[in-house]
Order: sequence, then structure tokens, then C-alpha cells
Amino acid sequence: MKIALLQSDLMWHNPAANRSNFAKMIDQMAEDVELVLLPEMFTTGFTMNPKDVAETMHGDTINWMTTIAAEKNIAIGGSMVIVENDKYYNRFVWINPDGGLHKYDKRHLFNLAGEGDAYLCGNEKSIVSYKGLRFCLNICYDLRFPAWSRNKEDFDCLIYVASWPSTRILHWQTLLRARAIENQCYVLAVNRLGVDENNFQYNGHSTAISYDGSTLIESADPGILYAQIDKSAMNQYKEKLPFFRDADQIEIK
Repeated sequence: MKIALLQSDLMWHNPAANRSNFAKMIDQMAEDVELVLLPEMFTTGFTMNPKDVAETMHGDTINWMTTIAAEKNIAIGGSMVIVENDKYYNRFVWINPDGGLHKYDKRHLFNLAGEGDAYLCGNEKSIVSYKGLRFCLNICYDLRFPAWSRNKEDFDCLIYVASWPSTRILHWQTLLRARAIENQCYVLAVNRLGVDENNFQYNGHSTAISYDGSTLIESADPGILYAQIDKSAMNQYKEKLPFFRDADQIEIK
């Protein structure tokens, strides 16, 4: 399967402008892409003022994603600010070409920035089956908590969409590689670029990492990153080195 990671600056609290930017990037993609991934809060930037920008699950961005998925015959996913029952969520939304929708609410909220005061955390993992592959959805800070991402032989690929600051980019690179190695799975990770309203700087380094920890692609430049993943090769590797058989059993509470 060919995946496109869209790495870009984000315009602060301007969903229409961000959708327009990503639509132009999608129009420039290779025709054989089957999955497109966008950064964390790709319509607004990483904001702690959800009431100013929150959308519903029937809002403009969901409608836009649904249209893009159908017209381009792709699955598309990224996180955005969602309001439900007067509660705000940092929600990863995945939409299939047929309009089928999957969602994941960020489990680990970044309390150093006050995310836990502005948003309600999720408590359920989300694993999406698509074209013979199983994708485990995660958002940014989830990366620091490996128990949450433990592979119980129920997924083939970890996805992280992020607004990860440049000051800690070494952590991003190291932890992504660790998640791939320890779970013997692919890792797809898309980060944003630019400087936000709070003067936090982001330098991308979106990446795709193979099941053996090797880097398939990584870049700090704006644009589209392509990654090809091969489930049969991954399964052969795991059969040869079945480390998962000796793994500890972990309970999440």
C-alpha cells in the first residue's frame, strides 16, 4: 500500500485556509496513493481554545474529508477539534472512500500545555482495517506511553499525527523508532511545520519506519512524503524473529 504524509505549516484558527492548502497538496499527489495522513489539529493548529474553532461530526471539515475520500478514492485521516455534548475532543478522524468513518479521541493529553483542562481524554483504542492492513490510531503525546501502543498481534501499523515541537525532535525520532522495533510493525508519523500563535516552532521530520526499525523516508521540508508498506514482508520477518511470543502482558487502567 502506498501512503502519503502531508507535511505543511498550519494557519492559526483558519480551517477554511488549511483545508484549501491540503486540498491543493492532495491534487498534486501520485495517482496510486491509497491513504493520506494529515497532522494533529490540521485545521487550526494546536490550540487550547477549542470553543473558538470546534466543529461537529457533521461540520465542514468532516464533509470536506468525505468528499475528498470519495473523489480521490482514498482513505484520509488526521486530528481536529470536535465538540460533542458540550465537551471538546482532540479527535483523530479516518474516512474511507465509501464514507465509512472511524474515530479516536486522544488518550494522553499534553497537560504541560493545559490540554487536559481544555479537552476530554479518550479511553478506547481504535484499530482500523483497510485493504488488508490494520492501523492503530494515535495522536502526538501518545507516543511517550508505550503500553498504550503495545501490539497484541492486532495491528500492522502504528499511526501518529502530531504537533511535535522542534525543541524535542530527537525524542520524536527516537521514540518512533522504538515503537516500530518493539512492536515489529510499521510506523507512520506526520508532524507539522512552522511557528504557531504561541511561538512554538515545528520542524516536521515526518517519517515512515519499517518493522525492523529502518527509516523508509524522513524529511524536514514542506511537501508530500510517500511510503510503501508490505504486510507479507513484515509477517515473514516476524516469523523469523518472533520476539512477541516472549512479551509481558500489560493491563491498561
